Formats: sequence, structure tokens, C-alpha cells
Amino acid sequence: MSPPRSLGIAVALVAIAMTGVRAKPEPDAAQQIARTATEAGQAAKAAEARAAELDKAAALERDGEARARAEQAAAAQRIKAAEAEQAAAEARVALLDRLLARQRTAFAERQRPALELVAALQAMARRPAVLALAQPGSAQDLVHVRATLASLLPALEARSAEVRADLVRSRALRIATARAVAELKQHRLALESRRLAALQLESEHRLRAMTLGREALVESDRALVLGEKARDLVADQARRESAAQVRSDLLGLAGPLPRPGARAERASGPSPYRLPVTGRLVTGFGEISPAGVRARGPAFAVQQGTAVLAPAAGAIVYAAPFAGYGQVVIVDHGKGWTSLLSGLAMLAVRPGSRVARGERLGTAGPRVTVELRRRGQPLDLTQLLD
Repeated sequence: MSPPRSLGIAVALVAIAMTGVRAKPEPDAAQQIARTATEAGQAAKAAEARAAELDKAAALERDGEARARAEQAAAAQRIKAAEAEQAAAEARVALLDRLLARQRTAFAERQRPALELVAALQAMARRPAVLALAQPGSAQDLVHVRATLASLLPALEARSAEVRADLVRSRALRIATARAVAELKQHRLALESRRLAALQLESEHRLRAMTLGREALVESDRALVLGEKARDLVADQARRESAAQVRSDLLGLAGPLPRPGARAERASGPSPYRLPVTGRLVTGFGEISPAGVRARGPAFAVQQGTAVLAPAAGAIVYAAPFAGYGQVVIVDHGKGWTSLLSGLAMLAVRPGSRVARGERLGTAGPRVTVELRRRGQPLDLTQLLD
């Protein structure tokens, strides 16, 4: 082997030793995969944080249906987090696959020239010494090649060991990532089961709410019916009490008064109530006028200027003109009994004064109306007359 050739072999060995077998920077595809893995990891953390917030809200919620909805939303967020973590893990696996393939390719490409050169040098070193003595310059080349090989082999072996260690670490990381992907798939299945359980719980709460709503409507209708019955009973009781009070008051009276104009009185004494005027009956109690108004007392057509007398003893609570009714007098007989007389032409009494039965209240106009009331309710006064 000539000196120029041996020098070229040495230069090639030094270049291989100085170059190394580390992988070059990944192209855009690898960077995109790494960016995808990072974004997926961030999305997973955000979804997990949101799920934790929803769990807290569900724990504080007292309403069962709202709590079920919050738990369902939390389960959905955890599913979203699991999917994001799975996407990140798959991106990491893809990136590791690319790095591992690239490292293998680079290692094979860079190791091949060195291996071929080392094989050639080893073949030359194993040549018999007799052949080296037969060629001029062979002994010197042989010594030089052996010395160079002895100095470079440790460096090559060290770099090869580093590459093999990187490959071992890459394989281990890939196995761990694949295991994480499998675990995430199992976690996703568990979360799907939890989501289905939450949906079932929400359906049960909705069904329960619908059932309670129907029961509440039934109870509400029943309460309305009972309330109507109670009001009817109260009204009936009030009518009975009013009738009993009227009956008691009527029984307490001395008896009906004689007809107006009668001279003789009953042997039992004068009646506590009488007609205030004598005249022709124009409208009876309860009759409906052409205008559709029901009469609340009898109306008499009398000669104008006729004296109007108090139908019973009592206190004057009102004595003044009223639009459309002429002069009006209201006599309070006590115990809820009152008499209202309208259509007077002139008044002879003032509010606050007391009158006896038959005492003059004023003079009549052409028409006088008398209303007998018991606690504000008009009554037929003919029942008190003979």
C-alpha cells in the first residue's frame, strides 16, 4: 500500500470518528407532531381542571337533577381530557417512531463506511509478514495502519455504544408511551361507563320530577276542591247564623204593626216597625225596573207635602240631599238594623239626633222609597207588617 493511500485511509477514519452518529434536527413534520402533543397535553390539563370545578359544583348542589347534570358535565370533561391525553400520547409515539427510524438510518449510514474500513484494515493486519517483506513499503504501511487502527477503534466503539444506548432509551420510552396509551384507552372506557351512569341518574331524576309534578297537580286539584267545600261550608254557616240572628231579632219584636190608618192597636202593644207614609204602592220589593235595576224596597206614590214618619225608633246617621234621590234620611235602629228613606222634599231632622217611632222626619215628595236593611242586606219589610 502506498503512502498516499495510507494517508487517505487515516484521514477517512478521523473524519468518521469526528462526525458521530447523533440525529440531525427533525424536519417540519416532526416539529408539527411535537407541537400537537404539547397542545393536546395543555387541553387535557384544562379539561381536567374544568372537571374538578364541576365536581365541586355538583357536591354543593342540593337539587338532585341539577347535581346529576353537573356530574354528567364533569364526566364529559374528563372524557375530553382523556381523549386529549390519548392524542398527546399517540403524537409522542409517532414522534419517537420517527426519531428511532432516523437514528437507525443515520447509524447504519455512518457506521457502514467505518465498518468496511475497519474490515479492510483488519484483513490487512492479518496478512502474513512474509508477504509484507516481499513488497517494498508494505511493512511501513502495515505498521502505520495498525497504529491508526489502534488509536481510532476506542473512539468508534465509544460512539457506537452511545448510539446503542440512545436506541435502548428510545425503545424503552416507546414501550412506556404505548403502555400509557393502553391505560388511557381503559380510562376512556371507564369514563364512558361513568357518563352512561350519569345519564341514567339524570333520567331517573327527571322521571322522579315528572312523577312528583303529576302528584303535586293531583294534590293541588284536591286542595282546590277541599277549599271550595270549606268555603261553601263557611258561607252556609254564615247564612245559618245570619238567619238565626234574624229569626232571633224577629222573635224579639212585639209583633207586626197594624195597617197604616188603622186607629186601634193590638192588645199586645204597638209594633216596633211601621210604614213611614200612606200611599199607592208603585214598585214592590225585588221588582226589576225597565232599566234592569232590582228594587231594594217598596216605593209609594203619595201626595206631595205628606208627613214622613220614622218607621221605628233610632238615631239619625244621615240627613241630606243625594243626587237623583232627593232628600235622604238613614235611621239606625241598632243591632245592625237600618232604614233608608229617599224622595223627601224637606227634612225635619239632623244627623246625630234620635227619633221615636212615628216621629216626623220631614215632608214627602211625589214618590217615597223605603229600604229596610239588616247588616247592609236589604230585606222585605212586608214580613214585619200585619
